[in-house]
Amino acid sequence: MQGLPLAYRGEAIGLLGGSFDPAHAGHAHITREALKRFGLSRVWWLVSPGNPLKAQGPAPMAERIARARQVMGDPRVVISDLEARLGTRYTAATLKRLKALYPGVRFVWLMGADNLAQFHRWQNWEWIIQNVPIGVFARPGSRLEARGARTVEEFARYRLPAEGAALLPYAAPPVWCFLNVPMVNLSSSAIRARGEWKR
Repeated sequence: MQGLPLAYRGEAIGLLGGSFDPAHAGHAHITREALKRFGLSRVWWLVSPGNPLKAQGPAPMAERIARARQVMGDPRVVISDLEARLGTRYTAATLKRLKALYPGVRFVWLMGADNLAQFHRWQNWEWIIQNVPIGVFARPGSRLEARGARTVEEFARYRLPAEGAALLPYAAPPVWCFLNVPMVNLSSSAIRARGEWKR
């Protein structure tokens, strides 16, 4: 399929999905931490056509991708409209397609603790955690909420300690790792509320 990023068998690639409406320094921060702490060779930002859990649609894709490229200039990071190209809307469907298109690539799903807290609401969430290692980053105000999350309780025994974070791409799922990293107190919704980004 044309327009898809290149990847090589055995390569460890982080996937950071979201509406990026807009992308900001917080996204860039956790991406740099993921590259370093999980030992990833690259991270792909999957700029989604729209979040099924959000009622209001995002800004046009081209604007969000342009902003993302301004925010994240690292050559190891690919800014992609891959979900729009694949025609997938839900994370599980995207991951199934990627695993089929890139056999042997070690994908790691990356997300903030705010997403972990409501991960059990995602479509086919159990398939995701059973098939793809997950790296979770602390987010301002979300540490305690994530601690009591259904996913955390049901998959507690599969948690990889932070000291072993570099093993995450090579561990057989289900496996997840929670990292407390220095936090950047930014959110896309707050940026929109201040009128700094128009839909």
